[in-house]
Amino acid sequence: MIFAIEVELPEFKKDFKKLKKKYASLDEDFKSLKTSQLKLYHKLKVNNGGVLPIPGLGIETPDIYKVKKFACKSLKGSGSNSGLRLIYAHFPEADKIEYIEIYFKGNQANEDRDRIKKYYK
Repeated sequence: MIFAIEVELPEFKKDFKKLKKKYASLDEDFKSLKTSQLKLYHKLKVNNGGVLPIPGLGIETPDIYKVKKFACKSLKGSGSNSGLRLIYAHFPEADKIEYIEIYFKGNQANEDRDRIKKYYK
């Protein structure tokens, strides 16, 4: 575990389960993403362009991020540009992360801002 507290919101669990039916490697890919992107960005303070803050939400705290570099072995040949997106909230003072949404950008253009605001407004 990278963070002291990791929470998967109910809608995230539903999104994940649905995507897992289509992308068999998703469990392993998600674990890898935590060490390759989230740890790199939040713990080691290295920005490789894979994690981006989501602007314009009108939410003071926590910080909401989108992961664009999400490697998925089930999507062969795409590398980290698989088209999968992860939306999460980071609470640095509590060393906590909450997973809000995961989606394939071919099915959905952007994050569900209403879902984000429902939890953090």
